Amino acid sequence: MLNTMEIDGFQAVIKYDPEIDMFRGEFIGLNGGADFYARDVKGLKKEGSLSLKVFLEMCEEDGVSPRRDYSGRFNVRVPPHLHAEITRAADSEGKSL
Repeated sequence: MLNTMEIDGFQAVIKYDPEIDMFRGEFIGLNGGADFYARDVKGLKKEGSLSLKVFLEMCEEDGVSPRRDYSGRFNVRVPPHLHAEITRAADSEGKSL
């Protein structure tokens, strides 16, 4: 199970760090890193909002989009026989991989 939290319209993954007895949040889908730590949900929301605010301010100062751009393409490794089968199926539908 993946633990996520939405903070100010951005998604963050939340994990427990037993070494420091705290929860760590890390925003995903950003053009850079923004993380935060807290001992409870209320603290995560507060610290996450502060971390995100700093990140967004830095993006604005640097003139960059805070969200990562996605091409719509990704690589998947499959066995060669499956690759051939999928390619044939795509070709028969006039599609490409």
